[in-house]
Amino acid sequence: MSYREGRFWQPDVTVATLVVRDGRLLCVEERANGQLVINQPAGHLEPDESLIEAAVRETREETGWNVRITHMVGAYQWKAETGRHYLRFAFAAEPVDEIHGATLDEGIVRALWLTPGELQVLAPRHRSPLVWQCAADFLGGCRHPLSLVQQIA
Repeated sequence: MSYREGRFWQPDVTVATLVVRDGRLLCVEERANGQLVINQPAGHLEPDESLIEAAVRETREETGWNVRITHMVGAYQWKAETGRHYLRFAFAAEPVDEIHGATLDEGIVRALWLTPGELQVLAPRHRSPLVWQCAADFLGGCRHPLSLVQQIA
């Protein structure tokens, strides 16, 4: 329980996946809060699922791509203007194959492959500052072994 607020506090735990093919990053264009925004394939951790399983699932559901997680990029904490707190775990992945005819999650308009420059130019449309921070860290070489992520049964 938070002593200052007198109630239980819990951040939203999310995952994001950075996938590169031919020098382009896999991104999604999605509707959020009445706006069309750009994000990595990302979403909330579900009960009884590992962080890595969540990253694979969210990428498949939002982009129609199967991926193989290769590294952890980093862990990020952010407080949105709404007051919600987010704890994001970002992963690097390799594209495996595209699921032709896949139905994308509600709110997702399309998946798209953007160069780093294109993604940076679209910064005013990023869903959060985490989009560019995760991409910049990944592009800067942040790659941590998956052994940092442990799921204890």
